[in-house]
Order: sequence, then C-alpha cells, then structure tokens
Amino acid sequence: MASAGGALVRGLTQRLERGYNGRTMKPEAFVARLGEARASAILRCPSQKDAASAMEAAVRGGFRIVEFTLTIPGALDLVEAFSRREDLIVGAGTVLTADEARAAVGRGAQFLVSPVMDPGVIGAGLAAGVAFIPGCHTPTEMLAAHRAGAPLQKLFPAPGNGPAYVRACLGPLPFLKIVPTQGVDAANARAWLEAGAFAVGFTHALFDAGEIKAGRFDRIEERARTLLAALR
Repeated sequence: MASAGGALVRGLTQRLERGYNGRTMKPEAFVARLGEARASAILRCPSQKDAASAMEAAVRGGFRIVEFTLTIPGALDLVEAFSRREDLIVGAGTVLTADEARAAVGRGAQFLVSPVMDPGVIGAGLAAGVAFIPGCHTPTEMLAAHRAGAPLQKLFPAPGNGPAYVRACLGPLPFLKIVPTQGVDAANARAWLEAGAFAVGFTHALFDAGEIKAGRFDRIEERARTLLAALR
C-alpha cells in the first residue's frame, strides 16, 4: 500500500500543466454534495508520501470528500493529483491567506477550509469560485462568517459539550450550516448530526499518526468503513 502512495507522489511533477485549474465546483454544488455525504476526511501529516497513502486508504474505505491541510509538505501537489479523479471532491485546509486560497484553487481545490474566521480570506476563496469553510467557535463568529459569504461554518475547536453546543447555537441561528471537525468519532458522529450539524469532518478518529508511521494503511481503510457506517 505504501508503494502505491510512493508511485503517486513520484508521478506528481510530471502531471503539472500550465494553467491547470482542475474541475471547478460552485459553492452551492459543494454544499449539496457535502449534505448528501454528511462527512469528509481531513488529513494532517508530516510526510507527503504517507499522506498520499493514508488518503488513498480513506478513499478505499468509502470517503469521497477529502481535505489535505496545507501543513503537509507538498500539499498542493496532492490536491492537484487527487482532484483529477472524477470520483472525488478535493479541498485544501489550513488556508490562512488570500494568496494560499488562490494558489489552492489554481491547483484544483474544489473547496477551502481554515481554522480561523478571516473575512478577507473568505472573500478571496469566494472570488476564486469555490466554497470557503472558516473556523468558528462562538455564535458571533459563526454569524460573521455567514454574513461574509461562507456557506458553511467549521466548528473549531469543538467544545466539551459537543452536540449540545451545536443544538444551542442553532436555536437562535437556524440558518447556519455547522460542520464540527474535532472530537468527532464513531461513538458520537450520529449524535452531532442529530443535534443539527450539517455534516462532520473526521480527523484523528480516522487518521491515526502511529498507524500512518507504521504503514498500516489497511487499518485506516477499515476505520473509514466503520466511521461512515456510524453515520447511518
């Protein structure tokens, strides 16, 4: 499995084309697809080769909406390579600047995610034609993100009372589309959705750092199936 990831990475530089934009996806189309899938796979990893293999495992396990954080070495190469696949919707995470937003979309990102709520960066992502999901923690931040044009609001970091917090926020702000991305696992994923979360993002519950380092991508594939089954 690791060799497959290595082959993918080795071929990346040969697949770059001048002006390549990948497959564009309008924000409303992405929101609809995420609403159907109800979950995304979010990967942060110190190795590009391991990141390719780990995400391939998640895809084999059933994930079709995937996110590579820009903290991964060569993350945009991975975004470009995976975005060429017709069966996947690929995004870039940890987008902190307008330049990063434009660069990610230029390499094929179909949605952008950030751990913070910066209206300027949101605007850059929307101007590039894709959905932007900013990180928010309070109702004030979520409303500001919504008013800045973000169609979805990433709940980060997730509070200790989890699903109850989402329910409380949606009481006075029912038009929000909240997507928790921390603290979501097989045991509570359904509870987040039942509380009103629009979708969830799986991070450490899906991608175990020790297993990635050991090359146990089979376990990631198995866990992907378990996590997606927990949503049903």
